Amino acid sequence: MSKASEYPTNRAIRVHDADNVATAIADIAADEALFAGGDLRASVAVGRGHKVAIAPIARGEAVIKYGFPIGTATTGIAPGDHVHGHNLATALSGDGDGDYRYAPRPADAKPDAGPAPGFRGYVRRDGRVGTRNEIWILPTVGCVGNLAARVARIAGERQAGRVDGVHAFKHPFGCSQLGDDLGHTRALLAALAQHPNAGGVLIVGLGCESNQLGTLLDCIPAERRAHIRTLSAQAVEDDEAACLTLVDELVEACTGTPRTGVPLSKLVLGVKCGGSDGLSGLTANPLVGRMADAVAAAGGKVVLTEIPEIFGAEQLLMDRAVSRAVFDDTVALVRDFKDYFLRNGEPVSENPSPGNIAGGITTLEEKSLGAVQKGGKVPLVDVRRYGGEAVLPGLTLLEAPGNDAVSSTALTAAGATIILFTTGRGTPLGFPAPTLKIASNSALAERKTGWIDFDAGTVLDAGFDRAAGALLDLIAATATGAPTKAELNEERDIAIWKSGVTL
Repeated sequence: MSKASEYPTNRAIRVHDADNVATAIADIAADEALFAGGDLRASVAVGRGHKVAIAPIARGEAVIKYGFPIGTATTGIAPGDHVHGHNLATALSGDGDGDYRYAPRPADAKPDAGPAPGFRGYVRRDGRVGTRNEIWILPTVGCVGNLAARVARIAGERQAGRVDGVHAFKHPFGCSQLGDDLGHTRALLAALAQHPNAGGVLIVGLGCESNQLGTLLDCIPAERRAHIRTLSAQAVEDDEAACLTLVDELVEACTGTPRTGVPLSKLVLGVKCGGSDGLSGLTANPLVGRMADAVAAAGGKVVLTEIPEIFGAEQLLMDRAVSRAVFDDTVALVRDFKDYFLRNGEPVSENPSPGNIAGGITTLEEKSLGAVQKGGKVPLVDVRRYGGEAVLPGLTLLEAPGNDAVSSTALTAAGATIILFTTGRGTPLGFPAPTLKIASNSALAERKTGWIDFDAGTVLDAGFDRAAGALLDLIAATATGAPTKAELNEERDIAIWKSGVTL
């Protein structure tokens, strides 16, 4: 792909030499030239992030962006025309989209941002490293969610400064669930209880719920339970006081845990995009891809999820599989997710969202080709199902839907100690792991300074190299304790994937 910095005076960018559309990097007026010194002009006004045809495209012909088809023209399109939902449609059907080939290609994960900085983190007994030293309170069931939140608030105030924070993660599930649906809730909570950012964990149950404390603890290896305390609210007279006593014990055990200098290889990086626009695949996502390359090249782990948002681009990930077994696991995961859509009577191409469309993304193929760039060039080493943990250096593909809160919670449960969250639209949401919000365009970064941590729109002027160096330094600072905007705003939530019936 071409670098945006090669076109500092243009109004639009052609990403790949094979493309027959370009993307507007600023609002373009009717009859305005797309490229400096060129004759091609927009036939109508085109908004930032939207596409303009740069060659004739016949009805039924593929529209090409990023060097790959993003759908089919539904009518003839002339050079200079706006290309969007009125003349472009997805080519995905769900049927016949899964004829995948095993054709591995060598992956190059060399960092592009210079020497990798280390950070100062909390080294746990098993060698994993946390970027925070917090107390987490996890309710087994929604019935005790408010109790958990109340305890976290009281304990956080009276223990301020002794740990990095006391946080409760409420959710509405844990009862009236069956089978795999209950299993999802249990697996997710068990994984969060083992997270290296939690120096101490209190799991609070009610007592009569489906998600019983004992069964949940059985999902956690014995060697990872030393920092965990449990309480059944129905079994004690004063549940709030009992919880506070246990939290005090956990704080006492964590207090004084030092930050230690460690290499970048100890970071587990979760990558996520939310509320994308037409510039996400040109600025923020490829920039995050460079961060993935740097972390993986240092020997660290990178986790990519949002499986419905790789439909149409999944073969690019499959080509990076390090073995036939990883390829087969990827195919199985993608097919299972497509079947999940079709079983529920939904087309696999239901994406993009209204916000995506307003920002210039037309089809799921276009969204997916931009989204997979967050994984950089890192070899695909493993596939994990929902609630699973990333255990191998390199890129792990994780089962989870595209929903921002659900997928970011799943990334945290997989062990991500920092999440890079790209956005072209903006959101205040925050998650258990420190989450850096990366704007795809400078207008968003300037308008929502209370939400956005980094402006990737700068690559359009300054280039990727400078932005990559600055973002890698911010990641190291955040891993060492600098708060994200979401943390400063006390935006810390989880969401669990509800995939079954409710009793």
